[in-house]
Amino acid sequence: MAVNLSPPEHLLPIAGIKLSSIAAGIYKDRKDIVLMEIAEGSQTVGVFTKNAFCAAPVTLCKSHLMEASPRYLLINAGNANAGTGSKGMQAAQETCQFVADAMGCDANQVLPFSTGVIGQQLPVELFQPAIAKVKTGLVEDNWVDAANSIMTTDTVAKGVSKQLEINGERVTITGITKGSGMIKPDMATMLAYVATDAAIKKSLLQKMLTEATETSFNSITVDSDTSTNDSLVLIATGQSAVTIDEANCANFQKVLNDVCQLLAQAIIRDAEGVTKFVTIDVIDALTVAEAKEVAYTVAHSPLVKTALFASDPNWGRILAAVGRSNVDALDVSKISLWLGDTMLLESGEPAASYTEEQGQQEMNKDEINIRIYLDRGEALARIWTSDLSYDYVKINAEYRS
Repeated sequence: MAVNLSPPEHLLPIAGIKLSSIAAGIYKDRKDIVLMEIAEGSQTVGVFTKNAFCAAPVTLCKSHLMEASPRYLLINAGNANAGTGSKGMQAAQETCQFVADAMGCDANQVLPFSTGVIGQQLPVELFQPAIAKVKTGLVEDNWVDAANSIMTTDTVAKGVSKQLEINGERVTITGITKGSGMIKPDMATMLAYVATDAAIKKSLLQKMLTEATETSFNSITVDSDTSTNDSLVLIATGQSAVTIDEANCANFQKVLNDVCQLLAQAIIRDAEGVTKFVTIDVIDALTVAEAKEVAYTVAHSPLVKTALFASDPNWGRILAAVGRSNVDALDVSKISLWLGDTMLLESGEPAASYTEEQGQQEMNKDEINIRIYLDRGEALARIWTSDLSYDYVKINAEYRS
């Protein structure tokens, strides 16, 4: 059950973006294909998994982005089309051609995305009739339906809308994402689609997406597994009266960062088997990379994660994880450790004020904050993670059943 997360009741439409969803029979008995139409003149950028076994649609998507200006995104749930070899690539190409034929564009103007079981061939025969139907339902105000249609083991649809004013004109940003397990990104995570009605040149759009990704989708982990299909796309339609450039991009960047962080946090709040939403702050590190190394070592420790699930204030597990992180010359006599408002360790020594009752009170919460002070520099990093429950094992043991 998701931790303090409700599905979006409504997401603001983006002028220049239309969406439609349909049940094609790929994934259970629900909608599993989304078609997104992008207005001509829009700019589209993305970041993708660095997994060496990246899925066929990811490879094709990156190629199409370099060749043409995208007009359509085709997303399917229930089958990842990953680990499927040359036949999988052919299938991805065929699905793009189906969209091109139906919508009157070039095949390289279609970006394909897939999520679901790895190692099974994509049922291409289901796509052509589905696309013929899904194209008839394209409307701007359909983001929530799309968010529901891209889910796999997610229990809650995930979406965020934000608005800001620039020079007296309103700008809208809307995004959706999916993901619950196989989450430890090395670019973005799982599938995420964000759009704005502002006009932004492609180079600046890519730069802003990269920045937003680093403190959001690149700062979460459920289980330390990076998916073969991770993809994050940002689209600027230019349909509003606002142009974003280097001189006025600061406020837009801030709101974009916020949208991406909320989407990334939603994935952790809905992690497979989740009972705890955990924020880990590493402070006073030499570098951001060092701070993230310590944070991820704690977040990936099975002993820490199971203690979180049990609400067990066994903070020695956190201390041990910090101590084995890959940090040169870590001086443990300088490290301080907090659990919420409770100090556990002060300059390498057990805090004199600590009591087991205080630790238990903090661990009983469904939202937990772990703060680690290294006293080595001025860099810091924040990541979000979940606990490791019985249900996580059950969900993944039965995923193909």
